[in-house]
Amino acid sequence: MKKFSACLLAAVMAGSLAACSSGTGTTPSTSPGASTGGAGATGVFKIGGTGPLTGGAAIYGQAARNGAQIAVDEINALGGIQFELNYQDDEHDAEKAVNAYNTLKDWGMQISLGSVTSTPAVATSVENNADRIFALTPSASATAVTEGKDNVFQLCFADPNQGSASAQYIFDQKLGTKIAVIYKNDDVYSTGIYNTFKTKATELGLEIVSETTFTEDSQQDFSVQLGDAKAKGADLVFLPMYYTPASLIFQQAKSMSYTPKYFGVDGMDGILTLEGFDPTLAEGVMLLTPFNADAADERTKNFVAKYQAAFGEIPNQFAADGYDCIYAILAALQGGNVTAGQATSEINDALIAQFTSMSFDGLTGNQMTWGTNGQVSKAPKGMVIKNGAYVGMD
Repeated sequence: MKKFSACLLAAVMAGSLAACSSGTGTTPSTSPGASTGGAGATGVFKIGGTGPLTGGAAIYGQAARNGAQIAVDEINALGGIQFELNYQDDEHDAEKAVNAYNTLKDWGMQISLGSVTSTPAVATSVENNADRIFALTPSASATAVTEGKDNVFQLCFADPNQGSASAQYIFDQKLGTKIAVIYKNDDVYSTGIYNTFKTKATELGLEIVSETTFTEDSQQDFSVQLGDAKAKGADLVFLPMYYTPASLIFQQAKSMSYTPKYFGVDGMDGILTLEGFDPTLAEGVMLLTPFNADAADERTKNFVAKYQAAFGEIPNQFAADGYDCIYAILAALQGGNVTAGQATSEINDALIAQFTSMSFDGLTGNQMTWGTNGQVSKAPKGMVIKNGAYVGMD
């Protein structure tokens, strides 16, 4: 397919930030696999996070934790600055996430990876802000996670940016002429993406012929939604949702002989490892993601090899996000000459200063920068599922 402009995508994702910029600060000397020696930052830092390690969203939490652990092990093996990582299970539940956060606080957490999914992260980010414990979430993309909180940052794309970028990508690549949207109306992640997708699609002149919804209690039967899309001739269905309901949509669409194109977002990543799911049902599904496990650069190949050896599967975007979080935190600690003996509030302030001025290269993007709103600027990649694997479209 025609290559989509990285600068244009970056501009969409960045909001008010400048696209394709190297940032106003300096690029950190430490990148994945580099030595940690010689930096002013010293000591053993306690890093905690919460995520769904069990339950229906466990693929996300396990992947983020596993990716972060690989980065911690690499850094600790080099000597110098050291990390202790503690991930607590929140079961994708806000109340349980706050309880898990308090467990981590009692443990002595100095730096937080926030929560993996958006609804729990909205709750724990309030605690991060009140306690002045800096947070960098790998994958909680709702804008409410960072809004009004100067010390909560995102490594992932924010929901509005995902919606806008998806509409732009569909338009530029001419992927569909009549579009249906199915979204979860009681979920901040899904509705946030849907709202900005619709705004951008309208601006671009994309024709949305069907807009239907579901809730937590009704996400088992999609016959009405799919029937509406089919009856109105939708040739592309946009799915701003997590992989579990999407997997049912693919199964039920097949049973009714409806074969549109599908376009998803980062919550779709992980569907290929969903227990009991037939991956052939996802053949041809497209999505935007910042990570390509098939990339040929040495950094990605090394990470994929280590992840496969440790966990027996190809890492998804959430694993790469977790990995990048640890290295971005390392770069900021080094840039600010932070020591583990400093007060948590001092570490917090130093990391805010670094993240709002530095540029960072990682697995999920080069020259990443962050605004004072905590949102990241980086370019996504178009991916398609072929033969049970993610393949780059650009």
